[in-house]
Amino acid sequence: MESGGALAGLHRNPTCHHHYHLLRPPRTAVNNLLSSSSSTDKRHFSPLTLKFQKQSHFASYSCNCSIDDGSAFQVAYSASGPTDKKCFLYKSSAPPEFANIDWDNLGFGVMPTDYMYKMKCTQDGNFSKGELQRFGNIELSPASGILNYGQGLFEGLKAYKRHDGNILLFRPEENALRMKMGAERICMPSPSVEQFVEAVKATVLANERWIPPPGKGSLYIRPLLMGSGAILGVAPAPEYTFLIYVSPVGNYFKEGMAPINLVIETEMHRATPGGTGGVKTIGNYAAVLKAQSAAKAKGFSDVLYLDSVNKRYLEEVSSCNVFIVKGNLIATPAIKGTILPGITRKSIIDVALSQGFQVEERQVSVDELLGADEVFCTGTAVVVSPVGSITHLGKRVSYGSDGVGRVSKQLYSTLTSLQMGLATDNMNWTVELK
Repeated sequence: MESGGALAGLHRNPTCHHHYHLLRPPRTAVNNLLSSSSSTDKRHFSPLTLKFQKQSHFASYSCNCSIDDGSAFQVAYSASGPTDKKCFLYKSSAPPEFANIDWDNLGFGVMPTDYMYKMKCTQDGNFSKGELQRFGNIELSPASGILNYGQGLFEGLKAYKRHDGNILLFRPEENALRMKMGAERICMPSPSVEQFVEAVKATVLANERWIPPPGKGSLYIRPLLMGSGAILGVAPAPEYTFLIYVSPVGNYFKEGMAPINLVIETEMHRATPGGTGGVKTIGNYAAVLKAQSAAKAKGFSDVLYLDSVNKRYLEEVSSCNVFIVKGNLIATPAIKGTILPGITRKSIIDVALSQGFQVEERQVSVDELLGADEVFCTGTAVVVSPVGSITHLGKRVSYGSDGVGRVSKQLYSTLTSLQMGLATDNMNWTVELK
């Protein structure tokens, strides 16, 4: 670490370490400056600093480094003492190259990127320092809580690139709070809101070249919290892993913004009162696969589920919330423990209220659905997806003869303009990374 080769070309810069922007850790040049004692591409990363592994007698230095995706960074080193050497990252004005993929034909699927974030936690709730690792497979015990008892949660959010090169996140603290709520329900410790948000930022910035160009899609961010410790009896796992990976994505439904076609499921249910339908547990999604697969085999886009008690009130679609429109009234099923409290749902309600719509969260019957002027779904993956038809007990009801409904289009346009930085964010929902 203190060799002439490691510090070659550095020059004194005694003040630069007090002024910095948090940006992604480099992958090649800076890694060479960090500890080379391990052959794995792994490093510790905190929101503001990368700790060096060895002592240094230098007070403050800086250098310019290029990395293997074409971006450039300035790296500044500072130390208040011989064991407190730190590396601060400064982004240069040179824009990063985009990954070499077909941005015009992005689907919604896993595309391996550069880095993932990993942080461990013991059962007492103490999370270790997180680290960025090369994206790849992880090791789990066959007796892990996640594999045996489904003790796991996930979240989903997106990052967008603006035309000026800045990167935006949309309400990441809401995902952090929802993960904490879900973790409490299934007896897991969870990262703090600050830990969650800073980990998301670090992962996005480390994979910046995978963020689609403006208007071509988004970088989907998937945080996971799982019981990774081995446990044989039915009990909370002794260890937990918080993981984040990312993938560039296009539209969730192949129809894009074109209306989708749903079928109402009358026999199977995704959740029951007192269960875990209101939190984002992994098991909630396995429960929808059979009905969803059958529906898609018949040409439908997805399934709309009913409540398991009365079997006549709407709950949600497999992976998104549902809204109906009648005149100036917008109604959506109330959150009562069986429906996921969607962050896009919450945002759409606020946007609709700000635009003068009357919004009601309550029971919504099938009959009311079939008599609606418009129907649309909301979710992180779909954003706002208009519904073109609903099929119930063999009867098909269509909505609108000219494609996307007026209200769906208006709400979609408003929300996506905020998410992409095309409109002034008076809601204070977006987080700018650079």
